[in-house]
Amino acid sequence: MARKQLRSKRTFFAAPARDVEDVVGSGLCTGCGLCASIVGSAISMGINIEGNMRPLVRGEVAAGKNEQIMAVCPGVSIHGPGRPQRVPIHPVWGPMREIHRSWSSEPIVRQKGAAGGTLTALGRYLLTSGRVHAVLHVRADDRQPWLTISTISRTPDEVLRAAQSRYGPSSPLVNVHRLLDEGKRFAVIGKPCDTSAVRALGSIDPRVERLIPYMLTNFCGGVHSAHVAKAVMRHHGVDELDVVLYRYRGEGWPGPLRVQTRDGTIYDLPYPGAWHMGKFRYELPFRCKICPDGVGEVADISVPDGWILQNGKPVYGEAPGTNVAVVRTPAGEELLHRAVDAGYLELAPVSVEEIEQMHINHHRKAAASVALFALRLMGQRTIRALGYRTKDGLKRAGLRGIFQEFAGTVRRVLAGENREHLI
Repeated sequence: MARKQLRSKRTFFAAPARDVEDVVGSGLCTGCGLCASIVGSAISMGINIEGNMRPLVRGEVAAGKNEQIMAVCPGVSIHGPGRPQRVPIHPVWGPMREIHRSWSSEPIVRQKGAAGGTLTALGRYLLTSGRVHAVLHVRADDRQPWLTISTISRTPDEVLRAAQSRYGPSSPLVNVHRLLDEGKRFAVIGKPCDTSAVRALGSIDPRVERLIPYMLTNFCGGVHSAHVAKAVMRHHGVDELDVVLYRYRGEGWPGPLRVQTRDGTIYDLPYPGAWHMGKFRYELPFRCKICPDGVGEVADISVPDGWILQNGKPVYGEAPGTNVAVVRTPAGEELLHRAVDAGYLELAPVSVEEIEQMHINHHRKAAASVALFALRLMGQRTIRALGYRTKDGLKRAGLRGIFQEFAGTVRRVLAGENREHLI
């Protein structure tokens, strides 16, 4: 299949993206799949030459549909929560109505789920309680287990079978309109950019508010290219056709990256060493490097790892996992405590200072507005980001952080990192 490289026009203060091809070619696509959900077969999702999940336009996209896509695409604009009243607001972590350490009360869920299994437990509770009829999330691809596909779980056991961290590319939102058309309530568990896209969809589709009562997310440090998984398999000397299991983390805290072949042979890489394999540690899409919201500010609950710390540093050995539950909205607050009351979750205290130590890699988010401004100055297409308290973030980043973000963005553009291919 021909691979067409798209380049944004290099004009001062470049015009906003006009269509999906502009978004992809400017390096701004997140791969969420919402565009494919909106138009159906005219757009399909797949892995492109850079190893990222991206849309391919296969047919004509009507003007009205294109307008809808541009209104909700997180590669065009994202809208933060601003300053909700009577809610503590952190310059990096955003609104923090409540914060807790959290983990699943079910040992099997806590072991199999990412970190403490909090998102898995919430999904199971939502289905068991009848609050939703389905959960839209992701799972490992049965045929190519190093890849990740969108899935719809309708039972608690299906949620558990799909559990585990999935660091690779995925398009979780390709099934959003399928579920909206069913007319039944469902929850969305995705990355922060996915929840931003669904919130934006609610501004043009009134069914979202009625049918999607809960949006849950993690903290996202970026989506690794599929090339990383292939590099891991090459490192072990394994043919990808022989792989039957590719688990980005172990069962437990946090556990090794595991590859298993058809004959039962197991190959492990310790966490975090699996993410530092030569040049592949830098295999993040350009969009991830300029993301204004890796912490899920518009979700109802954000659930990052609750790193176990010793002397301020993470412990990577096996142990019962924990998460942090960052409650953003009244709906999230009510959900969290009902899940606790029903015996699905356990909570313990955690401080903002501990979260600061756990997720120091997210501190650069404070200066994300500088990266977006640098793109505009260089005549590159960029994201419109509103409601992320720019002044607070810049004050937190300081002059050094501002300079580093500006210089880093300029360097990436000059290196062509923001130019990407269609599939």
